[in-house]
Amino acid sequence: MSQQSFRPSRRSLLQAATATALAGSASFAFGRPALAEAGQLSLTTWSAAVDVVKSHLAAFEKKTGLSVSYANMPWAQYREGIITKFVGKAPLDVMWVSDTWLPEWADAGWIAPIDEFKNLTAYNADAEDFCNASMTYKGHQYGLTYYTDYMAFLYNEDMLKKAGIAAPPATWAEVVEQSKKIQAAGLSQYPLMLGMAQESWLIEFMSAMVFSFGGRFTDDKGNAAMASAKEGATAALKWVVDAVNTHKIISPACVETGELAGLKAFGAGQHAFALLPKYRLRMMNDPAQAAIAGHARQALMPQGENGSHATVGWMRFHGMGASAKADKARAANAAKLIEWFGGKADGDYTFQKLLFLDIGAGFGVKSLFQDPAMREAYSKYADIDMVAKQQGLARKKDVITTWFGEWNDANGAAWQQAILGKASVADALKKSADKWNELKKQA
Repeated sequence: MSQQSFRPSRRSLLQAATATALAGSASFAFGRPALAEAGQLSLTTWSAAVDVVKSHLAAFEKKTGLSVSYANMPWAQYREGIITKFVGKAPLDVMWVSDTWLPEWADAGWIAPIDEFKNLTAYNADAEDFCNASMTYKGHQYGLTYYTDYMAFLYNEDMLKKAGIAAPPATWAEVVEQSKKIQAAGLSQYPLMLGMAQESWLIEFMSAMVFSFGGRFTDDKGNAAMASAKEGATAALKWVVDAVNTHKIISPACVETGELAGLKAFGAGQHAFALLPKYRLRMMNDPAQAAIAGHARQALMPQGENGSHATVGWMRFHGMGASAKADKARAANAAKLIEWFGGKADGDYTFQKLLFLDIGAGFGVKSLFQDPAMREAYSKYADIDMVAKQQGLARKKDVITTWFGEWNDANGAAWQQAILGKASVADALKKSADKWNELKKQA
């Protein structure tokens, strides 16, 4: 369940979607028919944990007597496919939504707030703060979370022991110190794996660094703050530039290293430390998938000077279509379906538990960290208390807007220029801020 930054502009996608809808194309009608039968609710998801979804949906139908038409489509085609349906006025009742798309879909009037359904908002008290924040736009809540994760700081415990290091680093300064010891011991040429390639994970790598240094990309009003020397991204980017060019603990090839390539390298034992999505810890401790299995551990995100152990989180939620919200009876039934999947079903967070036990998908429900079954499952490859502690320090991305995709490309290129020594840190962040301000004015 990786991140995906939407790179095409909203205008271009709307034009494509409108053309498809007007042509009557069925190219996005995956799964069951897009149009539900009279009286049916519709549930639309991407193609993940399909059997789990079907099983849980069957239980819902049996419990409530409601009929639900279920359709799914590949993740890579999901956003465009859903937009096609929205533009074509398809009756979409409940669908999976990425936090990245919320501003766009809400502003377009495609999805509706669920504030009035107190049976749904009652779950906020048991959800992580960043999950609630990620489902909220312009003061309204748009759904219930069912999956969440965050960028984690992982380390190879065996490599640290061989270098005579008793505990993982707590600060970014200690990352440098320990990395030099590891290099001196001949254990790794580049002890820290940091993926800085222009791909969908880049904003998560950056945000984790910026947040842990006490910085941010935007201020409370949504204005560019990344170029601020004290509160922006300066400290984080400077640390990365120095780590590559002065300390030489990160490979210069990091600008070409994506999350998957970095994952494989860390799993093969080439690095001592890595920033990776937390769910990857399961793979790293699987002997069939990683050479370092049994030695991959998680520590809190190192903190920078004037920073904290904060990291960045992301989440997915069940949202309600505007067409469902327009019909009071249909909206009430859609809210029941959202609660069944995003809240409790028969008194338990059944769907979140099924997802985690089946595919290792993270959850944003705080009380589940105390659930015996979850604790037992986590104990096979991770310290669940560490997972919970770091998740409690996660923050939502502060750059999610309708113009995010266009800015993201420019920002990534600016960071890469600084890392490669082709621009100063100040100039790179000014370029990023100028692009943000330009796009914000055009929105």
